[in-house]
Amino acid sequence: MGFDRVLVANRGEIACRVIRSARSMGLSTVAVYSDADVGAPHVGMADMAVRIGAAPAGESYLDGEAVLRAAQETGAGAVHPGYGFLSENAEFAQAVADAGMLFVGPPAEAIEAMGDKAAAKRVMEEAGIPCVPGYHGAEQTDKRLVEEGERIGFPLMVKAAAGGGGKGMRLVSDAAELPEALERARSEGRAAFGSDALILEKAIVKARHVEIQVFADAHGSCIHLGERDCSVQRRHQKVIEEAPAPGMSDALRAEMGEAAVRAAEAVGYVGAGTVEFLLDDEGFYFLEMNTRLQVEHPVTEMVTGLDLVEMQLRVAQGEALEMTQADVRFEGHAIEARLYAEDAANGFLPATGRIAHWQAGKSEGIRVDAGIESGSEVTPYYDPMLAKVIAWGADREEARVRLLEALQESACLGVTTNTGFLSVVLQDAAFVQGGVTTGYLDEAFAAGVEAGGMASEEIAAAVALILWQEVRAARAVSLMADDLMIGFASDGGRFIPVDLDGFAAGIRVVGPKEWVVCGDGWEHVVHLERIDGARAGLRIDGRRKVVWFAGDGKGGLYLQCGAVARHVERQVPGGGNVDLALDGAVIAPMPGQVVALDVAEGDRVEQGQRLAVLEAMKMQHQLVADMAGVVESVQVAQGGQVTGGQVIVVIGEEKA
Repeated sequence: MGFDRVLVANRGEIACRVIRSARSMGLSTVAVYSDADVGAPHVGMADMAVRIGAAPAGESYLDGEAVLRAAQETGAGAVHPGYGFLSENAEFAQAVADAGMLFVGPPAEAIEAMGDKAAAKRVMEEAGIPCVPGYHGAEQTDKRLVEEGERIGFPLMVKAAAGGGGKGMRLVSDAAELPEALERARSEGRAAFGSDALILEKAIVKARHVEIQVFADAHGSCIHLGERDCSVQRRHQKVIEEAPAPGMSDALRAEMGEAAVRAAEAVGYVGAGTVEFLLDDEGFYFLEMNTRLQVEHPVTEMVTGLDLVEMQLRVAQGEALEMTQADVRFEGHAIEARLYAEDAANGFLPATGRIAHWQAGKSEGIRVDAGIESGSEVTPYYDPMLAKVIAWGADREEARVRLLEALQESACLGVTTNTGFLSVVLQDAAFVQGGVTTGYLDEAFAAGVEAGGMASEEIAAAVALILWQEVRAARAVSLMADDLMIGFASDGGRFIPVDLDGFAAGIRVVGPKEWVVCGDGWEHVVHLERIDGARAGLRIDGRRKVVWFAGDGKGGLYLQCGAVARHVERQVPGGGNVDLALDGAVIAPMPGQVVALDVAEGDRVEQGQRLAVLEAMKMQHQLVADMAGVVESVQVAQGGQVTGGQVIVVIGEEKA
């Protein structure tokens, strides 16, 4: 059964990625969008677009009936689910088939067998594939789970049985932590996957996360396309992935590949899938199977030269695979970094806001899959991943260096991202050596990630560009007019004080587009050579430097030098900022929904006690008391939406 129009039941970079391959095959494409994504890039890329609901995913992208209606109304012959959302929902896959359309993925039976972690473990055990010791039984009472946890031993992993992507997953160090871990894993499982069933697994310490890409057609052929190492992860979410895995021997690759193919064949698999394993010195253990395309599929594409989305679409149309296992060839090395909207220096909290400027690095061997553009709004409703930057090289070191350079040449201004953190990881000695375990990030950055102060050159660049921005706005002149003498005075100019948030500086104009900027113990000569959109070419003390910048509309700047982006505000003399903080106030660190409220007015609380749980971008964050005292007021309701900085609870000192 063929089709000429495909609906992409997803958003962001994966929707854009699927649309590109579909269009290259001559297929018409249909996008779906929520109220939060009206102006999103994937909507404009598709030939047609249909609104499917409100901003929350549960009212739009997770609404299978709305997606199905959109497909039927637009005459789509197939539905591609991307990853996340409905991609591993067996009921949705069956509903698509029942409606006479093709689901671009495996049969509903295979999704059901492998999508539930408990069922998947049983299937793998029957197929003779080694599994991590654990409990995946039907009895889900706290009593039984606690008993099984004590039997398995600690450390222990608690996982949502229907989960994936780090959602509904908790590492438990001892028995005392288990009850709360069960509660939170259940809650996240319900919110993300509509199921609160859990499984328990022994935590394999010092293990690597290595997965095998498999591909099967409906004619009985199943092959693997090599492995990916996904050990660089935080909170069980992958951050950097690469192919091939460092240090992987041909013999081990063949053994794991054969096991992955056997796993796929055990459930009658069709299409693209990934079998994930934990690998340590004693061997490898089945972890789970993702019955969909993976976020990290581009690294496999770059070392094999294959288009996995095109292969998915062809297999869905009934075509046979054009290759056998012997035809699969690997060339070079590829590394992918996930660009997240998050604040690495503030516990990796998700960030929201408007992207003032987005520019992907463009150089040899670089591919960027993005779902954003300048002006895009990053909302609290969805996963915080914005884009993926992938580098290919003849060997791992060339790929690593190219990726580092691409991140430093990319700019994402207006929203806090993890770009600087990614650059730090790529230069860390352990990563450079290769073969790190899943505990690497937690161990290497146990003390957290330093925000890092601004270097004097960055301050000088910021001050000069703020002045240039102000003068240009005041004069409303051409950007690069030959006679532009920004602030030039015949007497050589005088120092103008400029107070930025955190430091003070002075600037003196010494010539056309040239200034001296001084601060506490330093002085730099800054010359503006050219402005190209948001890209400024500067000479600082004679050395060339490229700086990305964009105004924030309030007199400040979003500024990026290298891989580190900052927001720099100019303080108005005599004005000052009004401090709205309240003593004892516990505030929301980001926009989100209050999914649990543990205290009421008049309650006595201890320092560190949980007060509420905020859910944002599919993850839950505990808000705790930073002092002992009595709850003076509760300013939100359970289930309510809050904005970043909103007061949740106010705690006062206990009166004698």
